[in-house]
Parts: sequence; C-alpha cells; structure tokens
Amino acid sequence: MRRKEFDVSEAEEIERFLAEMSFGFLGTIGEDGYPHMTPLNFVYKDGAFYMHGARAGQKMKNLRADERVTFAVAKEYALIPSYWLDPALACPATAFFKSVFARGTAVVVEDIAEKADAFEAFMRKLQPEGGYDPFSPDHPQYAKELKAVAMIKIVVAELTAKFKFGQNWPEVRTEHVAGALEQRGRPLDPETAELMRRYCPHHRSE
Repeated sequence: MRRKEFDVSEAEEIERFLAEMSFGFLGTIGEDGYPHMTPLNFVYKDGAFYMHGARAGQKMKNLRADERVTFAVAKEYALIPSYWLDPALACPATAFFKSVFARGTAVVVEDIAEKADAFEAFMRKLQPEGGYDPFSPDHPQYAKELKAVAMIKIVVAELTAKFKFGQNWPEVRTEHVAGALEQRGRPLDPETAELMRRYCPHHRSE
C-alpha cells in the first residue's frame, strides 16, 4: 500500500540514492502486450538514466516498436519481525526500503561524444578506483566499441520515490524498533535505525 508519508520529493536525496545503486529493472512493452522486464546496470546522469547492451535482442526489439518505458530501482534495508511489535499477531511484520520509479521514453544514443560521457560515468560509478584509460570518442581502442554497443537513454517524464522507514509510527514505536535493530546487528540494521530516526517526523521537528 502506498502512503504519502513515505513519499520522497527532495531531488538531492533521490539522486544520492541512485548514485549508490548500480542495478535496476527496465520495463518495456512486449509484442504480445505483456510488460517485459530486463535487469541491468545503470547510471543516472543529468536527469536521465543510461544503460547499455547489445544492439539486438528482445529489449531493443521492444524499444523499436514502442519507446515508452519504465525503470525501477529498489533496496531493502531490513525485515522487521512481527514479534517486535506484537507477541502473537503476524500482521505487524514489515520491511523497510528505498525505491525509485521512473516513466519516460527511451532513446538510442548515437552521438559518440554523449556515449563516451555515459560510459565514463558508468566507470566512475562501478570502478571508482580507476585503473583504466578514460573514455574518449577519439581513443583508438574505444572508437570501435562506442559504435558497436547500444546506449539507451531514458528521458524521464515522471520520477517518484518511496522511502519506507516507519514515518507514520508514533515516536515510542520508532525508538523501540530502532533499538531492536541496533541490538540485532545485521549488516544494514544500524543504518536502518539511523534512517528511521532521520525520517521520523518527531525527530525532524526537534
């Protein structure tokens, strides 16, 4: 269920999340009318999503037939067991997460300079330690690859985000679950507890 308390409108916060994530799901319209989902790496740059792949294949066939697409990115932070909130009922069990959903049109990028910029953004994101020659349209070893590989750009028409961390809970429940997360100590539990407190309206108003 979507609740407005979880919606996120701050552009910088959304961009930070997208910069942290490297994987998402591209939705295209299949020739049979069913949605077709393709998992792939992406980079978000200058307000657009970029992804690359072969020039042939189902997703490219779908894009040539209909340029309308969706793109979704999500990260689950923590599962909250029901017994933290109720000793018997299963209903309180939930999950905390961040997600971004985009609707727009897909463009196959043919401009070599733009493709090189996008690939360089991919490398900075996925291999920030360097160790490679920067992408350039006139690099003798990259020129052929830049022409051969398809680069898809999603021109965003609508971008929405949903960050769920118990924002609609009373403060006492927030503190109880945040404390339980810190005690449990799974890899993302301390970060989840911090995010709960950051997004909690009680803490923000102080």
